[in-house]
Amino acid sequence: MFNVKTVEIEWGGKTLKLETGRVARQADGAVLATYGETVVLCAVTAAKSVKEGQDFFPLTVHYQEKFSSAGRIPGGFFKRERGATEKETLTSRLIDRPVRPLFPEGFYNEINVIAQVMSFDGETEPDIVAMIAASAALTISGVPFMGPIGAARVGYKDGEYQLNPSLEEARAGELDLVVAATETAVMMVESEAKELSEDVMLGAVMFAHEESRKVIDAIIKLAEKAAKDPWEIDLSDNTAGMKTDIKKLIGKDIAAAYKLTDKSARSNALNAARDKVKANYAEADGQTLMTAIKLTKKLEAEIVRTAILKDGQRIDGRTTTQIRPIESMVGFLPRTHGSALFTRGETQAICTTTLGTKDAEQMIDGLNGLSYESFMLHYNFPPYSVGEVGRFGAPGRREIGHGKLAWRALHPVLPAKEDFPYTIRVLSDITESNGSSSMATVCGGCLSLMDAGVPIKRPVSGIAMGLILEGDEFTVLSDILGDEDHLGDMDFKVAGTSEGITSLQMDIKVAGITEAIMKQALAQAHEGRAHILGEMNKALGEVRSELSAHAPRIETIQIDKSKIRDVIGTGGKVIREIVAETGAKVDIDDEGVIKISSSDINQIEAAKAWILGIVEEPEVGKIYTGKVVNLVDFGAFVNFMGGKDGLVHVSEIRNERVEKVADVLSEGQEVKVKVLEIDPRGKVRLSMRVVDQETGEELEDTRPPREPRGDRGDRGGRDRDRGGRGDRGDRGPRRDRGPRRERSGGDDDDGGDAGLPSFITQE
Repeated sequence: MFNVKTVEIEWGGKTLKLETGRVARQADGAVLATYGETVVLCAVTAAKSVKEGQDFFPLTVHYQEKFSSAGRIPGGFFKRERGATEKETLTSRLIDRPVRPLFPEGFYNEINVIAQVMSFDGETEPDIVAMIAASAALTISGVPFMGPIGAARVGYKDGEYQLNPSLEEARAGELDLVVAATETAVMMVESEAKELSEDVMLGAVMFAHEESRKVIDAIIKLAEKAAKDPWEIDLSDNTAGMKTDIKKLIGKDIAAAYKLTDKSARSNALNAARDKVKANYAEADGQTLMTAIKLTKKLEAEIVRTAILKDGQRIDGRTTTQIRPIESMVGFLPRTHGSALFTRGETQAICTTTLGTKDAEQMIDGLNGLSYESFMLHYNFPPYSVGEVGRFGAPGRREIGHGKLAWRALHPVLPAKEDFPYTIRVLSDITESNGSSSMATVCGGCLSLMDAGVPIKRPVSGIAMGLILEGDEFTVLSDILGDEDHLGDMDFKVAGTSEGITSLQMDIKVAGITEAIMKQALAQAHEGRAHILGEMNKALGEVRSELSAHAPRIETIQIDKSKIRDVIGTGGKVIREIVAETGAKVDIDDEGVIKISSSDINQIEAAKAWILGIVEEPEVGKIYTGKVVNLVDFGAFVNFMGGKDGLVHVSEIRNERVEKVADVLSEGQEVKVKVLEIDPRGKVRLSMRVVDQETGEELEDTRPPREPRGDRGDRGGRDRDRGGRGDRGDRGPRRDRGPRRERSGGDDDDGGDAGLPSFITQE
């Protein structure tokens, strides 16, 4: 029934198995990839014909994580997988970016790639497995895919590279880098690093490339066993004559347009040239007109690329290493916790930082269970930023990807949660775009963090590099424009501090780049980043020492875990009362770490004093402020340490005799008391008369000391010794009254022993 073909290799200490022929047999290509106990199914289907009028390649990649793969049921109201999560979107992009350039130009059949996580072992990240499965499925499907590609994750710790580190190893390491590559060249890089050098990063990429070749060999072996017949496609080009005619018609116009440094003027000139072509072919059929438009775009790319490669002449007149003018401002918005306006040429971002408490953390329901993220970076790209009319709404894949790149660049320099217990959100709104807006987000986001007083390790800057590659000749461009990105062969983004790289991302449009090109791009980017850091330093040289007046303050205290329930109270009664009375937010975790937050420092101090009063033990001889909570005939009970009550005996209220307690005190009255005694059972005896009720200062006790309880022979000769009640022989035998119920309920302020059993039988 099944014609199963498999290939297995030992890779990174685990077995990688690729299988086809058992599952999803109606797809053009389907591969079940297993690595450890993580299993991903990838199925590829392709349309057999091109839709009429279509002039682009409609490749769609969907990556989905099944909760059942980790033995979990989705949280929330809907108990099934729904729209793509951020991680699923990012992984879909990881698959799409390296495979898209490997389809031939002119191939416009729609292709659908669906990768689903079927089993997750909690150690092996499924994204690499999904990339391998997608490459294998495309390779055996018969579609004109010029692969395969391999993929690998690299960690770095103690000077050693790690292949496909576990989730725990990745968190403890200094690098998280993903590479996709063909047999001969690197296609895609995505990474986050803890300020590593260019040499270490380049070494990691080369290490990943070498390891990915082992995967490529395995995919080729599977294809030799199970690949379908390749498609017969006609991609012949019979448009040389038309291209020559168009060059004669508008070649000089395009060359002149690309000498205009202003983007708007350049765009208008290019549109005028394109309109000439449309008018020239207005009477031709639709297919001919479409071909003419495509050839016009190719002519534009040819003119720009030749000028850069042969003459070093860029669109805006800069040299290949020159950075556009930069202007930065901080404190741009008055009510935000931190803000910055970063402008580089015609690219601009308004970045704001908002500080919140623990309850503002983002809850993530993933394969590993519930987790919480305290740093968020959200990127928005409205259509007006490029002077266009377009969709405005929820973020798309591009916005999520650019935001994550900036997140990776800034995350390594943030303070530890223990040192800065805030939830941090950076928002980047792109208001102009002609070049890398994601790198503008890194620079503006860093400045807004510094403006908010977030104690980052060092400032971070970012730069986008481009490439023009023709045969063996190439030119690397610093700080590329939008048109240079569109017409060039590489988008290479590097972010980092003065000490090293924090993030690296690379996408290419050709069949791969070599180590020499990457080395030059990294060196050139290093110089560019240093220049940009210098320009940022002019706006704000160091982190502000104070938080914004509008930001919440958070104070952290540690209590003994045995006291947690005292602070929370039955059903949360105590902690709710603290919040209601003081106005501060109070969060407590299972380790006894309490975070008290408010924009009013007085509220924080009030809540802190209350909590410390609950958890601290009273000290004999120390003076406290408390409130009268109950009046009794023999004195008053005073709450003086949150959860602590003590008795002020009527004789300790004033130096003079007090006939009636209610004449002197009232419930709710604030008083100052001194702790006189704490008995072994924790009962506290207080005094008001030795404390100045106005100032809280201790007064000299002029009352003579009381006699010890055991020496009372002059008061009627009754022996008060606890061992008996004196000689009762002259009173005759005591009548046996049977069992006597001892008072219970803890009312033993007269000296009764609360430790006795409930019933005592006396002879």
